[in-house]
Amino acid sequence: MKRWIPFLKSEQTVAVVRLSGVIASGGRGQLNDQTLGPILEKAFRRGKPAAVALEINSPGGSPVQSALIGSHIRRLAEEREIPVLAFVEDVAASGGYWLAAAADEIFADHSSVVGSIGVISAGFGAHVFLNRQGIERRVHTAGESKSMLDPFKPESEEDVARLKRLLGQIHGNFINHVKGRRGDKLDLSEDLFTGEIWAGSDAQNVGLIDGIGHLVPVLKDRFGDKVQLRRYGMRKSVFQRFGATLAQDALAGVEERAEYARFGL
Repeated sequence: MKRWIPFLKSEQTVAVVRLSGVIASGGRGQLNDQTLGPILEKAFRRGKPAAVALEINSPGGSPVQSALIGSHIRRLAEEREIPVLAFVEDVAASGGYWLAAAADEIFADHSSVVGSIGVISAGFGAHVFLNRQGIERRVHTAGESKSMLDPFKPESEEDVARLKRLLGQIHGNFINHVKGRRGDKLDLSEDLFTGEIWAGSDAQNVGLIDGIGHLVPVLKDRFGDKVQLRRYGMRKSVFQRFGATLAQDALAGVEERAEYARFGL
């Protein structure tokens, strides 16, 4: 009733959006703009929240999906004139930090892992194994670069040069995003863009985060002890709840575990 009675003061509301997991396109529950878009729209547009808080726990993933989600957050924040606060849990690295940088302020725990501003491409080479087994691989292409980095062929210098050029372009986009969002807060004397990671106060010292703090205490300090938290997040489908996608979910779990393991988590 308070919202309809003008002389009664209502408690402020903060929308809380959980961003947890690997960032990737597809339907295995990862973070991507297709699944998060409607959630973000509700968080920013339902009522008039005093702020939107992002709970981030992500080791990264797709640079494109990271950019799409980050841009979506910024577009809604500017359209609705709502401040965005990010709260890092275990990790906000690589694409996870891209999402954090979309916020106006970033907070983390003393032991949170932050950074990894770089781009990685990993694969394998099986041509020696095939030769030993007497297996002949036959590939025919129209276009000399079509079979670039084929894992069943010896690696070529030309392919590696093309890949490094591509990775360099994506890395440059990442750097520009961080510089554009963090600005003068960054300590550019440090090697911020080499893929290095920092924890807690060290991340604050180099300007990657604004402070050490957890979601509820910070929001109560900022908006009062009676601040109302309205939570938003991805929900599992009926099929997922009843185990209809167990094999797919198991594969996604292995992939996600491998991503977190890169940061000792």
